[in-house]
Amino acid sequence: MHFTPTTFENKEWGYGDADPKIFNPTDFNATQIIKAAKAGGLKGIVLVAKHHDGFALWPTQTTDYNITKSPFRNGKGNLVKEIEQAVRKNGLKFGVYCSPWDRNNALYGTDKYLAIYQSQLKELYANYGEIFMSWHDGANGGDGFYGGAREKRSIDNTTYYDWKNTWGITRKMQPMANIFSDIGLDVRWVGNEDGHAAETSWATFTPMAPDGKNEAVPGQANYPQSPEGIRNGKFWMPAECDVPLRQGWFYHPKEKPKTPEMLFDLYLKSVGRGAGLDLGLAPDPRGQLHDDDVAALKEFGDMVRNTFATNLAKNASIKASNVRGKKFNQSLLIDGNKQSYWATSDNIHTASLALDLKAKQTFDIISMQEFIPLGQRIEAYNIEIFENNRWKKIFDGTSIGAKRLIKLDQPVSTNKVRINITKSPVCITLSEIGLYKKAL
Repeated sequence: MHFTPTTFENKEWGYGDADPKIFNPTDFNATQIIKAAKAGGLKGIVLVAKHHDGFALWPTQTTDYNITKSPFRNGKGNLVKEIEQAVRKNGLKFGVYCSPWDRNNALYGTDKYLAIYQSQLKELYANYGEIFMSWHDGANGGDGFYGGAREKRSIDNTTYYDWKNTWGITRKMQPMANIFSDIGLDVRWVGNEDGHAAETSWATFTPMAPDGKNEAVPGQANYPQSPEGIRNGKFWMPAECDVPLRQGWFYHPKEKPKTPEMLFDLYLKSVGRGAGLDLGLAPDPRGQLHDDDVAALKEFGDMVRNTFATNLAKNASIKASNVRGKKFNQSLLIDGNKQSYWATSDNIHTASLALDLKAKQTFDIISMQEFIPLGQRIEAYNIEIFENNRWKKIFDGTSIGAKRLIKLDQPVSTNKVRINITKSPVCITLSEIGLYKKAL
């Protein structure tokens, strides 16, 4: 969620020279924003507590460029606290984005700035409860206000922020927080801001330096392989697909939000490829989401909820070519519990699942989930339906992972489905399978 003086300048990136007094939402309503997000099916909010313009949305001891210098709540406001409280009241998770680049701070680029940035993180970690995400953006250095210097400052982003010790603060103060940065660490950037992962998507990754030979150090990233991941990568580092609800990350009156259909397509290509969908919300100068945004989120959320409300395979009888034993039998594939799973014997690396649906069903989305605590195993599979007294292949796939949602070009009708897992380096696990018809 992006909401800073930049909103009131109608810019995408603030330069760091905006007068704090322009940050004056006429009717800020944290509850309106968070309820709209929840209606869209979103599970957490990462608040941009400080963007590159350097303006802090909380009363801070680290910089004068903060919310107390604005008219908001007569100089006594704390937007981070208001959002955090609304998030928790509505049952979502709370995270923070604190930009390491600061275009306002006179000390940015010197050896005195790091202590300021680390202190900002400590304040955010100490005063707003448990956070699920600490976001450290990769935009570092360039033109800025810098206390009136109005110049370009360059830094070595592999060393300047002392990431080992800076992230050590996160680990100590917020041990359950996922760390997001260009290098990844816990979550990797998918490599685009279009909101989608690759068709083949591995949760494992090894960040590499630009030379392609050595592992990356913090501040470097391996963008070409980010959308797909790296099979047998060194780290478990799932992708996060970030995309704004509108065209830009900040509110611009001439823009419109993406349609619910577009959002659903992004959902299939992010969550449906084992990644996370991070949808950028941009409050308007009132301090609320525009009615168009609220409507788009609700319709998108309803589309997801209604589509996946009924698993058309829930009453199927399933025959598996191999079962590890009763504790891992194939009926667990449709029990609605991702903690249970079907598995094959140790030496069985290929298998088939035949679903008898009892009656003809019409569907256009197929869902599969591996049992992720045991890793991402399956490397190739195909899906068939029984049509005109013969088996007809309707899909060839590679990765499955935490979730795979396959959207067929056209709905199909059948009473029998067969899933053939043709490649896995070890025995197979599958937690859930489902057949769904997209809600209109």
